[in-house]
Amino acid sequence: MAFILCIGIFFSSWLGTILLGIGEWMIKRLPLVKHIYSASKQVSAALNPENEATKAFQECVLIRHPRIGEYAFGFITGRTSLRVGSSPEDVRLCTVYVPTNHVYVGDIFMLEEKDVIRTNLSVREGLEVVISVGMAVPKTLHAHNA
Repeated sequence: MAFILCIGIFFSSWLGTILLGIGEWMIKRLPLVKHIYSASKQVSAALNPENEATKAFQECVLIRHPRIGEYAFGFITGRTSLRVGSSPEDVRLCTVYVPTNHVYVGDIFMLEEKDVIRTNLSVREGLEVVISVGMAVPKTLHAHNA
């Protein structure tokens, strides 16, 4: 226990911060590891509720999945446009991340905005629902339009 405390104090100091920076720089130089490290660092930053700067999860939403009459919690992570053929109008799509196993593993769906059901849940509340395996679902969910 004392060892862990000492390690924590050391890496909180300026010397520890420099050593961590050097270690991170070395990891980012390794060919395969740098991609895995960068992706895992982005995911952990996105899931950290204290980190308001990332805003990786923009909204907590519901989608109809996997069949009609069943719904899944998801998180909007981005928006894009899809141009189909020579059509003059773009289709507006939402990128929705649906956790399937805890929060780190999931599926990504590109859905038309009309197929995304917006809820009254904040991202933090949505994460609580996922992490609690559904035990934190409020008694009533309110859907609203964008």
